[in-house]
Amino acid sequence: MTGVPASAAGGPAKPNGATASPRGASGQGTASRGASSRGRDPGGDAAAAGVSGAQDGTKPARGGKIAAAAVDQASVWNIANLLTMLRLVLVPGFVALMLADGGYDPAWRSFAWAAFAIAMITDLFDGHLARTYNLVTDFGKIADPIADKAIMGAALICLSALGDLPWWVTAVILGRELGITLMRFWVIRYGVIPASRGGKLKTLTQGVAVGMYVLALTGWLATLRFWVMAAAVVLTVLTGLDYVRQAIVLRRQGIAERRAALEEQQA
Repeated sequence: MTGVPASAAGGPAKPNGATASPRGASGQGTASRGASSRGRDPGGDAAAAGVSGAQDGTKPARGGKIAAAAVDQASVWNIANLLTMLRLVLVPGFVALMLADGGYDPAWRSFAWAAFAIAMITDLFDGHLARTYNLVTDFGKIADPIADKAIMGAALICLSALGDLPWWVTAVILGRELGITLMRFWVIRYGVIPASRGGKLKTLTQGVAVGMYVLALTGWLATLRFWVMAAAVVLTVLTGLDYVRQAIVLRRQGIAERRAALEEQQA
């Protein structure tokens, strides 16, 4: 943001064309030095000027609130969203690697596993970065779950199409993910269903199991991946049922609170 109103940068404007007081000029110089030393947008100083004006008992700078709102909103091009975009880009690349040379070449499957692993690792970091450094954006809220389900769905469908994984396993996992997502939107007017520990464990188990199936494993490792996938399916079903229970409880509470509020207004 480059164009900061003069009233925001220099403190509160004086009536009748009067010049700013020495105190305001000093504050402007201090703010300018702070902006240059941090290399940040001067909009933060405009917001500070508005707050300072309120504390002095004078009228806040006209552009102070606008500048503060602009500073509070994270840019779409932040590290968390870039990781999400990377996952979206990796989806077609993963599919191409997975199906290269008929889909059974161990070398190509190894490359596909690397793409899948990168996607799953970025999934662990982008949400954490967004919450820790206040980088949450509307784009991230929409794109992040889409990227998660896209890479997992692509992997499951490719594995079933190649005959490595039964179609019913893919149907159970993808059906659960789609159903829970739609259910979250259904009850969002009453509240948000938080991610549970079981849900996080389910996601981790699914990632490990699918990653093992992407690799061309044989022997005891092939047996191990079967049991890991079995655990992932069980966790998928159990956590899905738990989310349904939470949604029902949340909806009932929301309806009860609305009825109580309505009765209170009528009384």
